[in-house]
Amino acid sequence: MANMMLQKSFLGGTLGKPSLELKASNGSRIVMKGAANKAASKLKNAANKASSTAKQTTKKVAKKAPSPPKGARKTVRSRLGWWGPDTSDSGNNPWYGPNRAKFLGPFTNPPDYLTGEFAGDYGWDTQGLSADPQTFARYRVIEVLHARWAMLGALGCILPEYLEKFQGVKFQEPVWFKAGAVILNEPLNYLGQDNLVGARSIIATLAVQVVLMGLVEGYRVNGGPLGESVDPLYPGGWFDPLEFASDPDSFAELKVKEIKNGRLAMFAMLGFFVQAIVTGKVWFLLL
Repeated sequence: MANMMLQKSFLGGTLGKPSLELKASNGSRIVMKGAANKAASKLKNAANKASSTAKQTTKKVAKKAPSPPKGARKTVRSRLGWWGPDTSDSGNNPWYGPNRAKFLGPFTNPPDYLTGEFAGDYGWDTQGLSADPQTFARYRVIEVLHARWAMLGALGCILPEYLEKFQGVKFQEPVWFKAGAVILNEPLNYLGQDNLVGARSIIATLAVQVVLMGLVEGYRVNGGPLGESVDPLYPGGWFDPLEFASDPDSFAELKVKEIKNGRLAMFAMLGFFVQAIVTGKVWFLLL
């Protein structure tokens, strides 16, 4: 009986498939393709399956947030791509998180407690005034409330003088640092209208303001008959009748705009105070 020698040979063939060859001692060949073709088929199917899975995973990772409907107001995410596909924690927001803008740019080394969680955090606290969490929370409330009053005050300082000087609107006293003294000599009419309020007493005016502001502040902090206050600093609800904060992305952007403009307004009010004390003149006379 002839001795048989088993030899593996990947011949390629016309179909490019491997085959198994048996070579006899007399030189004749017996080619057995079945088992090799079956193994090759299994390898090919496994490779195709792995490739398909990899493509699906790549598409899932690269999936972006859905675009807003045509004509809808675009949010921060859709306009600038600040945030990642599905979360605001991707670190790509220039106003929040570790990669936010800082007061000295790349040279800033913010303390550990300034993480970029809140609007307006530029990593600046050289004196460590906000190292204590309770102190930080209190300062944050104080800053935002003063910023809001400063924005209203800056507008109130400029607008009456502008309207009377350039638009011909008449006021009892358009100059902001002189308007309060009018009540000492005559009723103080709001917006120049004789039938609007007509305040005659500083004490009565102060008492009314304390009562009204006390009620508003009490509701802002503790809630009231119109509903509970979820966030005392950004209460929303009846304090947001136009629903500016209804979209989370836009709300985050508006917080940054508010604190930045408020800080500028506080500096502006300081400038108005110094101007009034030093010159005693209105702003348009100094232009």
